[in-house]
Amino acid sequence: MAQRVRKAVLPVAGLGTRFLPATKVIPKEMIPVIDKPVVQYAIEEARAAGIEEFIFVSAMGKEAIAYQFQPQAQLEHLLSEKGKTAELKLIRDINLPAGKLHTVIQGDPLGLGHAVWCAKEIVGNEPFAVMLPDDMVLSDVPCLKQLIDAHAKVGGHVVAVEDVPRDQTNRYGVLDVTSEEGRLAKAKGLIEKPAPEKAPSTLAIIGRYILDPIVFEELDKQTRGAGNEIQLTDALSRTIGRVPFHGYRFEGKRYDCGTRVGFVEANVAFGLAHPEMGPRLRPLLEKLLKN
Repeated sequence: MAQRVRKAVLPVAGLGTRFLPATKVIPKEMIPVIDKPVVQYAIEEARAAGIEEFIFVSAMGKEAIAYQFQPQAQLEHLLSEKGKTAELKLIRDINLPAGKLHTVIQGDPLGLGHAVWCAKEIVGNEPFAVMLPDDMVLSDVPCLKQLIDAHAKVGGHVVAVEDVPRDQTNRYGVLDVTSEEGRLAKAKGLIEKPAPEKAPSTLAIIGRYILDPIVFEELDKQTRGAGNEIQLTDALSRTIGRVPFHGYRFEGKRYDCGTRVGFVEANVAFGLAHPEMGPRLRPLLEKLLKN
C-alpha cells in the first residue's frame, strides 16, 4: 500500500498580469469566486481530502494569501462583541492549525518545476500533492481526494487529466498512454505543450498532482525545458520506469480561473451550485440571456 499523502504544495508566486489592474495590489489568488478567494477553494478541497500540511510557494508582496488562513484577533473580537456568531464561525473555520502552514519564497519565476523544487525541504521524503489554485473543480467528491484514493492503489505519480481539443494540446502537458483501466490511464511518457500534430494523445494534465518524492532527484538538476523554464512535466517524464505513472480521469468539471472568461464561467457555475445563491441566480441569468 502506498504511503499516505499528508502535504500539499500550492504554487502561488505568479504576478497575475492577465488580471491587471485588479491584481496591481491584490494577489490574483485572493480574488473571490462568489464569496471566497480562489485559493480558499483549493485549501478546502485539500482539507477535505485529508491533507494536514500546506506549503505556499509564493513571492514577495503576496503575504495576504497566508494571512487568509491565520487567526485575525481584532476581527474575531469585533464579530464576537457584535454577536455575529455565523460570521465568526466562517472566519475561524478557515484558520489552519499552528505549524501546519508554511510559506517559501520563490526568488525567480523559473517555472512550475522550480516552484515545486522550492518546497523540497519541507516536503521531505514522502508522497505529496501539488495544487494549482487557478484550476477549480466542481465535483461531488473533491478532485484531490479522487487522486489520493487512486494513488493508494497504484502508488507512484498520479495526475488529474482530461481530454482537450487537439488544437489546444500546446497549452498542456500531454500523456503518451499505453493502457487504460476505468478512470486510470497508464503512461509511458508525457510531453510539455506539444504542437497538435506531435501530441501523443489529447489527454492533458490539469492542476492536481500526487507525486512521488523521486521527482526531486530530477528537479535538483535544474534542467531547462520549454520556455527556458524548469518544467515539472519534464522531470516527471524522466522518472517514468522508476515509479508508476498514471493519469486519472477525474469526476467533475474543471474551470480555468487563469483566464478572464474561465474566471467568469467559474463564478456562474459555482454560483448556480451554491445552495442559497443558485435559486436566485438562475432566473437572473435567464433574464440577461433574453436581453
